[in-house]
Amino acid sequence: MAKTVCILTSVHSPKDVRIYQKQAKSLKRAGYDVVLVNPSLTETDELGIRFVSANIPAMGRIKRILTAPKLVYRVAKEVKADIYHFHDPELMGIGKKLSRHALVIFDSHEDTPGQILGKDYIPKPLRKIISAVVGKREKGTAKKLSAVITATDTINGFFTDKGCQKVVTVNNYPILDEFQKDVPFENREDAVCYVGGITRIRGIGEAVKSLNGANYRLLLAGAFDSTELEQTVKAMPEFEKTDFYGMVGRGEVADILARSKAGLVTLYPVPNYVNSLPIKMFEYMAMGVPVVYSNFDFWKTLAGNEQDGVCGIAVDPYNPDEIRKACEYIIAHPEEAKQMGENGKRLVNEKYNWKNEEAKLLALYKELLGE
Repeated sequence: MAKTVCILTSVHSPKDVRIYQKQAKSLKRAGYDVVLVNPSLTETDELGIRFVSANIPAMGRIKRILTAPKLVYRVAKEVKADIYHFHDPELMGIGKKLSRHALVIFDSHEDTPGQILGKDYIPKPLRKIISAVVGKREKGTAKKLSAVITATDTINGFFTDKGCQKVVTVNNYPILDEFQKDVPFENREDAVCYVGGITRIRGIGEAVKSLNGANYRLLLAGAFDSTELEQTVKAMPEFEKTDFYGMVGRGEVADILARSKAGLVTLYPVPNYVNSLPIKMFEYMAMGVPVVYSNFDFWKTLAGNEQDGVCGIAVDPYNPDEIRKACEYIIAHPEEAKQMGENGKRLVNEKYNWKNEEAKLLALYKELLGE
């Protein structure tokens, strides 16, 4: 009889790429019965993955943090799974409860304490205090769980240093099949793209300002994190050179990348980002798109080292002129840009891909279940 895996999220979309497209589908194809408890969706997909809604209503952040875990727990305990795999720090409390009767995995996508230090909605004087409290709670609870999965080696170190039982890095690299569209560089538009969450600290203001005097357009897809930010950005005169698509599906993401000659990953140097593995960088690379990226030392080892082949240009994320000049250089030097794109595609095909990470996920499950 197939073992049952219950995946839990109170925050993410039911069809989230890491949670559903990668992990849930990989587990289902490996023979597990997969139930995905999520904020809003109840259905069964074509693979037989069962989505169960926790019926979490729209509410403010604080109220959600206090309310959503109870709603998720109510559904989760009815599943009676062999393994519970939760993805949100706010579910730490129910992870601890479930661990008394089942195997439990916490999937840490972010450096949560570091992320809190960059949250605009938290008053600055409180950020360090809240960060320390959350970090202490994460570490204390994680020790009681069967395993912790982390999205990067940096986050892995955070938990390994605190004596957690089992910590495995499963990087959030692209699914190769999603990025097979091959459009010759010379046939692409004089355009650069940004696809992902649209926030201030992900550099949206500088990205739009870089269009001042530019000879290319910005293809922008994703959701603004607030109505206020959306109104501010759309009021910028440079926004006239932006084609905004809003939220798009996975196929449309590939289409936008295939039209672009460069991709922007100009995030601010906040603690949560400087050692991160930005999925959009690897998606750009998978499609042969040169990257214009923040000049973090760690990111240069991914996209800028001579040994593996340069995949783009590092810039100061606070400097719109530098961003513009990098994009214009790529467009004006098609042969060099084409080589950057080919370098990126080769690296993704060889090592920065989900197939390699899937093997680590499945090995962990087999180990925990004694298979």
